[in-house]
Amino acid sequence: MSFSITSHNQQFSFETTPELFSPKGLDRGTEAMLSTVTFAPGERVLDLGCGCGVVGILAAKIVGAENVVMTDVDADAVRISKKNAERNAAAGVTVLQSDGFRDHQKTDFEWILSNPPYHEDFSVAKNFIMKGFNRLKIGGKLVMVTRRRLWYQKKLTSIFGGTEVH
Repeated sequence: MSFSITSHNQQFSFETTPELFSPKGLDRGTEAMLSTVTFAPGERVLDLGCGCGVVGILAAKIVGAENVVMTDVDADAVRISKKNAERNAAAGVTVLQSDGFRDHQKTDFEWILSNPPYHEDFSVAKNFIMKGFNRLKIGGKLVMVTRRRLWYQKKLTSIFGGTEVH
């Protein structure tokens, strides 16, 4: 399976599988998240739970591939993200298999972006928020797609001291 998107006047093509999130194309949540960020060249970006790699690869075109780290717990997502990075001339990105932050120690990100899986107990989101705080540079931003705005606002405020909702 594959899909294409246009961003910043460039065409991107992504291979995916039915098992990865949003296999038919860019989902509305990720599209909305990307519309709220303004990357600058040289900024460090973490695509947390990268799936087929859309967020990290689009970021790489602005910040430089060497400044992007993409992680996913799923080995197929990692394999496909690497392939998609090569396909879209972003082969310099770092793609790692990791359960959240457990399996890597990368830090100093200006941006951490995620469209996390939703669980009733918020276990994945809690982990991403609590551990993400220490992986950001001072002034860095954690941007997430959410379904239950109030819970996220409370959790983010308790860790970061404030939130913006778009």
